[in-house]
Amino acid sequence: MKQFKTESKRILDLMINSIYTNKEIFLRELISNASDAIDKLKFISLTDTSIGSDFKINITANKQERTLTIEDNGIGMTDKDLEKNLGTIAESGTLKFKTENEGKTDNELIGQFGVGFYSAFMVADKIEVYTKAYGSDIAYKWTSSGAEGYTIEQTEKDGYGTKIVMSLKADNDDFKYSDFLEEYKISSLIKEYSDYIRYPIQMMMTRSKIKDGSPEDKPEYEQVKELETLNSMVPLWKKPKSEVTDENLKEFYKNEFHDYADPLKSVYAKIEGAVTYDTLLFVPSRAPYDYFSKDYKKGVKLYCNGVMIMEKCEQLIPDYFGFVKGIVDSSDLSLNISREILQQDRQVKAIANGLEKKIISELKKMMEEDRENYEKLFAEFGLSIKFGVYAGFGMNKDKLKDLLMFYSSKKEKLVTLAEYVKDMPLSQTEIYYACGESYDKIATLPQIEKAKDKGYEILFFKDGVDEFVAKILIDFEGKKFKSVSEADFSLDTEEEKKELESKNEQLKELLTAIKEDLGDKVKEVKLTSKLKTYPVCLTASGEISIEMEKVFNSMPNADGKMKADKILEISSEHKILDKLQKLHAEDRDALKKYSTVLYEQARLLEGLSIDDVTTFVTALSDII
Repeated sequence: MKQFKTESKRILDLMINSIYTNKEIFLRELISNASDAIDKLKFISLTDTSIGSDFKINITANKQERTLTIEDNGIGMTDKDLEKNLGTIAESGTLKFKTENEGKTDNELIGQFGVGFYSAFMVADKIEVYTKAYGSDIAYKWTSSGAEGYTIEQTEKDGYGTKIVMSLKADNDDFKYSDFLEEYKISSLIKEYSDYIRYPIQMMMTRSKIKDGSPEDKPEYEQVKELETLNSMVPLWKKPKSEVTDENLKEFYKNEFHDYADPLKSVYAKIEGAVTYDTLLFVPSRAPYDYFSKDYKKGVKLYCNGVMIMEKCEQLIPDYFGFVKGIVDSSDLSLNISREILQQDRQVKAIANGLEKKIISELKKMMEEDRENYEKLFAEFGLSIKFGVYAGFGMNKDKLKDLLMFYSSKKEKLVTLAEYVKDMPLSQTEIYYACGESYDKIATLPQIEKAKDKGYEILFFKDGVDEFVAKILIDFEGKKFKSVSEADFSLDTEEEKKELESKNEQLKELLTAIKEDLGDKVKEVKLTSKLKTYPVCLTASGEISIEMEKVFNSMPNADGKMKADKILEISSEHKILDKLQKLHAEDRDALKKYSTVLYEQARLLEGLSIDDVTTFVTALSDII
C-alpha cells in the first residue's frame, strides 16, 4: 500500500466534503478527464498516422455488482503517470501538457487542477483504474479505497486508454447512491453537464421494441439493449455563424430553456479579444410568473469548453437584464478547483461588460428594425429596465435611457424619449409628463386637458418607478422633465400669467379663507388657468410629488408620514368661483363645506383616497 504524497486524508476529505457541493458532478469530472485524455492522443495523431480516429467514451452500469465504469481510448497512463497524477493530489497532467504545448495546439483542455478525479470518492468507496499508455506494451491497475492510500500493479488491458471502475457506496437515509446506476439518471446527467463534449459518450440503453413476427393488430413488445450516443457533441454556438439559421436558434431556445413560445430576440455572437467566448442570448416572449419576485434567479448558463459549469451564472448579467436567457462558453475563465465557482477576476468582468454592451446594442437595433417585437419586449420587461435606470443613484442611466419607452397622449402608443424630443415644438423647452394608475385614468386628469387641447404631447407614467426615473434622468438631450401636476406648470403666455396673478391678488381674501378652512391639508390655495372643464385640481410643490407620495406610502411598513406639499388650484374660469365668492361674502359656514367637498374631489381626481370620509359625507349632504 502506497501513501498519497500530501496530507492525504485531510485534503481528500476537504475535496470530497467541501470543494464539491453536488455529488452528481463526479460524472462530469470523469467524462471531462476522459475527453482530455482523448484530446492529448488526438494531438499526437496529427503527426502519427497510425492512430485511429474512432475516439469515444463508454459508460457501463452494473446493478448487480454496484459498479459504474467509464472508459476512454485516449492517451492512457504509465505507472509513473499514475504515481504522479493519481498518487499526488492536485497534480495535473493536463495543465503540464497544456503548458508544454503552448502555441502548438488549439485544443481546449478542461482539467487543469488535478482534483476532479477524486470527486468520484463522493459516491464510491473503492476506485479501480485500468490504463495502458499509448506506445506502451504494459498496462497498470491503480486501486484505492480513499485516504489510506493506493496500490499500483501490472495488469492486462486491450488497447491504450483508461478504464475507471467505481464501486458505489451503499444507499443510506441521506442519499441513494444506486441512482447513479440507473440509465435515465446517467443519461440526464450527461445531457445536463456533458452534452457538448466533442467525443461520443456511449452506453447500452434499454429500449422497448415490437417483437419480430408479432401480429400488427396486437403487437407484442420486448426489452432490448442498444448502444446509444448520449451527447450531441457539437454545440450550436460552436458552429460557424453561416450554418446557424433563425429556426435553429428558436428550436435550441425552446428545448434548452423549456419554453413553448419562440423568443422575441436571438443573438448569436463569437467574441474575440482580451477574453474569447461564444454566446447565445435570448429574450423570452413573456416574463416568468415569478420574474419580479425575490425568488427569481437570473443568470446565463456557463460552459467551459463545452462542459457546463454553472446553471445560472448571476455575475455575467446585470439585474436590469435579468430577463435575458442564454449560454456563455469560454476557455479563458478562471475557475476554482472544483469548476463550480468563478473567481472574481478581470476575465469575468470583461465577459460581463461585453455581454451588457452586446445586449444594449442588440436591443437598440431591435427597436429600430423590429419595433413591434421591441414594444412587446418592453411591455414584458420594461419595468426591469426602468429600475435599472433608477437603481444605484442612476449610475447606469446613460446606458439605458435610449431603451426607455412611454405612452404618448398624442400618438396613443409607446414612444422613445428621442422620438418625443424630436417632435417637440420649437417653443417647448421641457418634456411634459403626467402620472397615474393607468393610461385611462391619466387621460382624465384635470391638469392635462388644456395642454392636450393646445396640441402638446404628454408622456403617461403609469408605473410607480416612472417619476423616479424622470427625477434621476433630470433631462434628456438638454430638455428637462416637467410634471403637469407640479404647481408651477403653466402653458400661459407672459400676458396671461400677469392676468392670472392679478386675479389671485384680487381674490386673496377668499383664497386665504379656503386655506384656513382646510388647515394643513394643503400648503396653498390659488387660482389656475390650466383647467378646462374641471373646477379644481391638486398640484404639488417641492421634491415630493403626489404620485411619489402614493408610491412611498404603498410600501411595506410605510408610516404614512411621506407627504407632498399639496396645493389646491381652483379654475379661474369655472362658475364655481362665482359661488365661492358669494359664500365668502354671505355664509362662511357654507364656504367651509364647499371647501371640504372641492378638496376631497380634487384628491379623488388625483387617485388619492378621501382624507376625512365623515366630514366629507356630512358636508356633501348639507350642500345637496
